[in-house]
Amino acid sequence: MDELNAARRPRGRASLIHGACIACGGRCQSACPADAIEMTDAGEPVIDAATCIGCTKCVKVCPASAIEMSFTPEEQRILAQRAGEAGAASADSVDAEEAALAAYRSGYRGVWVFVEQTDGVAATVSWELLGVGAELAKTLGTELSAVVLGQDVIHLCHEAFFYGAARAYLIDDPVLCCYRTAPYLEAFCTLVEKHRPEIVLIGATGLGRDLAGAVATRLKTGLTADCTGLGVDDERHLLQTRPAFGGNIMATIVCETRRPQMASVRPHVMPMPCRDESARGAVIIGSLSIDERDVPTRVLEIISDTGHMDDYDIGEAEFIVAGGRGMASRENFALLKDLADELGGVVGGSRSAVDVGWIDVKHQVGQTGKTVRPRIYVACGISGAIQHLVGMQDADLIIAINRDPEAPIFEVADLGIVGDAAKVVPAITARIREVRAAAAEPLACAIESRDLDMEEVSA
Repeated sequence: MDELNAARRPRGRASLIHGACIACGGRCQSACPADAIEMTDAGEPVIDAATCIGCTKCVKVCPASAIEMSFTPEEQRILAQRAGEAGAASADSVDAEEAALAAYRSGYRGVWVFVEQTDGVAATVSWELLGVGAELAKTLGTELSAVVLGQDVIHLCHEAFFYGAARAYLIDDPVLCCYRTAPYLEAFCTLVEKHRPEIVLIGATGLGRDLAGAVATRLKTGLTADCTGLGVDDERHLLQTRPAFGGNIMATIVCETRRPQMASVRPHVMPMPCRDESARGAVIIGSLSIDERDVPTRVLEIISDTGHMDDYDIGEAEFIVAGGRGMASRENFALLKDLADELGGVVGGSRSAVDVGWIDVKHQVGQTGKTVRPRIYVACGISGAIQHLVGMQDADLIIAINRDPEAPIFEVADLGIVGDAAKVVPAITARIREVRAAAAEPLACAIESRDLDMEEVSA
């Protein structure tokens, strides 16, 4: 056996495959460094096995693959033995890598949710993420924790307990008073590196997107942005589902090796969990190793845009009247505003309406806009492209108005009206006003399509 292991790897000898030569002109003869090939009058090679050195050059240049390497039975035995040894070594290497990976991943446990806040007021998406985070933690048999960063924000730790967190990791420091990437990145990574969570969830807001990308880069881990669904498999992989290829398919992404597994989720995609004010938890206080002098940016002034016309968060609205290209003009969006005012709601728009300048981009609903979950969503002149549907399909009640009875929007609508939205919307608005003026009936009773002279379709 020792002699076998010490033997050189057999090189074999070149041999011609009968009937395969195409008489290409002697490429094999030209390539042979040992002059072991002669050509017949028919243009076929004759290989001298005693002279062949097994370099395989003739095999490589043959355009017809008419030459192969042949081995004696003893050489074949040596090759088989060496292949077995290589396979065993490879298997051992794979087993060692898998063991090391399993040990690395076992060092990370727990589900974390970043509680985004501005002036001590938490973003709603943070509580939504605690709801889905609780489900993930229960499936994994681990603990749900909140991460709170800022100044004078300990009350948010207790609020996180009300929404399901068992722990809250807090860094309360003046340098975190206003959001800036550098100090928040340092604070967040300090906590992650010390406590090693398995999963980290962050809201896909402007602040959240900035922080999530920076944290994932620092930690050298994966990040899936704008998820619409989360789950876990039997190997504790976070299943992160999000639209891909322009929203035409839903992709499920996993981070198989690196930890923590990170995902950002858009506001209003996940349902709001129940609030339990009797819930309590543990607050773990951390510290920050940098001060104001270490931060390269300064906040000189904060200018609020509240109070401006059309300044509203469409994601928080309970009633939304949205318009698309079918509204035909910017002026017709005034009809939508009249209806929205009667409903106590706001006006939204599809991307096509935004692209032509009929409504501001901050009021856009859809994959590239905002995700909404209102009580009532009225889609006016919106065809229902998948990119729009992913942003509004979880509304409690969807009413669609479109001239095309085959429009995709009717597939998700609870109530459908086939007609010109520019005529239907004013009729609905007028009817609501009549009912209110006559009997002051509840708002829900005012929306009765039976009093409108138009065709209805049930989606």
